[in-house]
Amino acid sequence: MASSLTKDSARPGIPGSEKTFFGHPRGLATLFMTEMWERFSFYGMRALLVVYLLSGGPDAKKGSMGGGLGMDLATTTAIYSVYLSMVYLLAMPGGWLGDRVWGPRKTVAIAAVTIMAGHLVLALPGGQAPFFAGLALVALGSGLLKANISTMVGHLYDGPDDPRRDGGFTIFYMGINMGAFFAPLIIGTVGQQVSWHLGFGLAAVGMGIGLVAFLVGTRNLSPQSNVVPKPLAAEERASWLRKGLLWLAVAAVFYGVVGLTGHFTLNWAMIPLTVIGLIIPAGVLIRIKRDKELSDVEQSKMTGYIWFFVAAAAFWMIYDQGGSTVQAFGETKASGSLLGFDFPSSWYQSLNPVFIMALAPVFAWFWLWLNRKGKEPSTVAKFAAALFFVGVSFFFFLLPMGMAGGDTLVSPMWLVGIYLIQTVGELCLSPVGLSVTTKMAPAKYASQMMGVWFLAVTAGDSVTGLLSNPAVGGVDLSGTGAVAAEAVLAALAGGAVYMYRRKVKALMGDVH
Repeated sequence: MASSLTKDSARPGIPGSEKTFFGHPRGLATLFMTEMWERFSFYGMRALLVVYLLSGGPDAKKGSMGGGLGMDLATTTAIYSVYLSMVYLLAMPGGWLGDRVWGPRKTVAIAAVTIMAGHLVLALPGGQAPFFAGLALVALGSGLLKANISTMVGHLYDGPDDPRRDGGFTIFYMGINMGAFFAPLIIGTVGQQVSWHLGFGLAAVGMGIGLVAFLVGTRNLSPQSNVVPKPLAAEERASWLRKGLLWLAVAAVFYGVVGLTGHFTLNWAMIPLTVIGLIIPAGVLIRIKRDKELSDVEQSKMTGYIWFFVAAAAFWMIYDQGGSTVQAFGETKASGSLLGFDFPSSWYQSLNPVFIMALAPVFAWFWLWLNRKGKEPSTVAKFAAALFFVGVSFFFFLLPMGMAGGDTLVSPMWLVGIYLIQTVGELCLSPVGLSVTTKMAPAKYASQMMGVWFLAVTAGDSVTGLLSNPAVGGVDLSGTGAVAAEAVLAALAGGAVYMYRRKVKALMGDVH
């Protein structure tokens, strides 16, 4: 990184401005490294999650390394979906703690320690107890970090009109994808071919490096990142503490009784979490929509935004199965060899970030080119396209599913195609969704709406968790019937969004 630091005397007053990071404040290097290593640890563990849960169970690959938790695919998919939904759900209280209690800088440091502790607990042998404790810590830490580190990137610049701001976030985004790309190749290989727990331990090492980089580089960050924007008053702090302790006591008593009477099963935790993952997003949207202080224009925009939210939830419900249903197919039904080169199935999780890095600049150029010609699709049309592409990815998925039978293994190139199509859909929805969220947010909820956008992921994954849970939906999401139904659902949802595009655009008012 040192070779990319150059002299810059034109930006006095910015922390560390005597040197720059690719022309940006030097603090961006600190946050880039922190986020890259955090994503390395997160995606490395995620690449192992499904195969570790399946290992030793009825749906595991023949001849694969044992030592996992031996769960069936339905339960594995439910656990994976609940985990992802909680990561994004916890981004909202994470942002709140940064705004009201600790400030962004301290919150990120606490988050990094929590994530590292979670990976260390996952690295411990001992079955389900350390595994779920570690998973909970990683989810909690990831939620704490997600919103606050992005906020600190914004603090490095002179407000939203700083011409370097968008470029800074682009560099930061590259850090995310670099960490996500290398993690499955390193952590996945060690975990699947040497030791599961050593792989989880490597994820802890990655987060540890990120934490050290953050602590060493804090002097280059904006002083604003150390400030609590809206600190809690003493009475508020006491009230929140009382409420928190009350709910903690209620949960402890309830689960203590369930456990002592011998009735506790995994579903006593999973089902409430998936229900919460649906209730909270719906409750937040209803609360904002019913706020009497919003103007008629803001009310109209919120009505339009709900269309985008529901479309995004449907998209993420299918897209995130790339790490569960599709990953499990790659583990058990696809060949682990290509052109004579053998590789572990966790490597499939490196495809999306490498496609993102390759295609994101192309999409940015393409939208700009269409805009200059006056032909750039509207936000509504881009969302419809995203749903169409994610539906196409599952129609495409049906082909290798039909070819794989008995001991017949399909080419891994089928999965490359699935992840490529899904990435195209993601690039139509994810950056556009972030942008439209900031544009349509009511002034009163401007700082909260990014957390609301993340709740679309929570809602989508919660639906997947409920559907796949044998005790609730009992749907075999790995079966051709379910995959076909989801493909049709995505296509119909995309068609509905496109059909009503004029109505939604009217609700958006001056937002385009």
